[in-house]
Order: sequence, then C-alpha cells, then structure tokens
Amino acid sequence: MTALTIRDVPDDQLQTLKVRAAQAGKSLQTYFLDLIAQETAKPTMAEMMERLSRETTADVSTADILAAIDEGRTGR
Repeated sequence: MTALTIRDVPDDQLQTLKVRAAQAGKSLQTYFLDLIAQETAKPTMAEMMERLSRETTADVSTADILAAIDEGRTGR
C-alpha cells in the first residue's frame, strides 16, 4: 500500500477532521481511508456519462422502429 502525505493543511481544518474522526471512534488515518474509499466508490459525472453511452447504444434504425410500430398497429 502506498503512503500519502498531505502538506499545508490549515490548523482549523485539521482540528475539525481530528474531532470528526474521534466522534466516529476512528483514528485519523482510518477516518481518511474511509473518506477516500467513499469518494472513489462514487463515479464522477464523466464516468457516469461514459457508462451510459456504452450501455444505451442500440443498433436500431428509424426504419426498424417504424416497422415495429406498423406491425403493432396491424395487430389490433
């Protein structure tokens, strides 16, 4: 596993994070690891759009759609 160093964290923000970690009953390291895990589990908008594009691509032409509509109408 890779070590991560974060520099120049303002004191007030670090204190807030320490308090939140303590309230969650976690060490600061475990709290940060959980935050990183939560953030990386959520896809970005670009990732969602790419997935949507991949999953919704259909090889159906306008002619196929119109033929299906006509077929449905004749079956009534």
